Amino acid sequence: MSKKHVLGFTALALVMTGLLVGCQSTSSEPMKKESEENYETRTFDNYGRYVEITEKPQNVLTLGPNSTELFVALGLTDYVIGNSLDNHSRGPLPEYEAEYKKIPELTYGSATREAVTTSGADFIYGIDWEFGGEGLDVKELESFGIKTYMNSATTLEEIYQEIQDIGKIFEIEEVATDFVTDQKSRIAAVQEKVSSQEPVNVLVYDSGGDGVFTAGGTNFETLLIELAGGKNVFDDITDKQWTTVNYEEVLARQPDVIVVHDYDAPSLEQKIKDIKNDPAISQLDSVKNERFVSITLESVLPGARMAYAVETLAKGFYPEKFE
Repeated sequence: MSKKHVLGFTALALVMTGLLVGCQSTSSEPMKKESEENYETRTFDNYGRYVEITEKPQNVLTLGPNSTELFVALGLTDYVIGNSLDNHSRGPLPEYEAEYKKIPELTYGSATREAVTTSGADFIYGIDWEFGGEGLDVKELESFGIKTYMNSATTLEEIYQEIQDIGKIFEIEEVATDFVTDQKSRIAAVQEKVSSQEPVNVLVYDSGGDGVFTAGGTNFETLLIELAGGKNVFDDITDKQWTTVNYEEVLARQPDVIVVHDYDAPSLEQKIKDIKNDPAISQLDSVKNERFVSITLESVLPGARMAYAVETLAKGFYPEKFE
């Protein structure tokens, strides 16, 4: 074979090799990129504020432990680049602990403007406390290319809708539907157990001081208490989700049970000690009989723990039914 022919064959081989490499490179592109190219624009009604999602978010901030745990529960941990408000948390439920620990902490307390805008996030799912007033400005975040979906549910239907919307945004509709179905089933099982009981009167004790900081009638926790067979003694306060009531009002309503929130400070033990030492509310039979039900604050926020919270509260209200 002549030198000319050898060079010709060599050149042809190089060309064919290049074509093969090119084909291999194209065929091994991540499936996620193909999914993104076919992503259908979606618009969501987020409590009267419309959110348009044109591509699947890749860098998510979950503001609030309830928001973070919900993303873990739905299998979306890998999308989350930071969270906030761990100061309102006693840690995730055991089944979520390993995945939750993978998520970096953006801020221990409330998210700051600087931390959020420099985070590289393209999407936020966060509890509504974090926005407006002295909090984050949604319109400003939009100018940074950050879409915001607020966690603001006050009913089961609303939180279930939030979960279904997240399912659509991240293309995991079936996972979201299965999660909602499980929550409904567990709550229904509790209601069946307590349906024959007379509702217990419940005081929510978040913190003390000049009065008791408690949950009003439109608070999501009031709904959870009702589902567990209780009645919030301040459910007639409908203009505020959270409010401070004086000790005379608490005495007048004679709660059978006191639900005490457990989070960073003061400790649960200190709160119960303060209740027992208070000259007014220490007179309550529920205090004398130590009818306290403790629950972590994140458990009574809308997220992944609706069924867990109803189960926990019901066991505290009617221990004999769950022995």
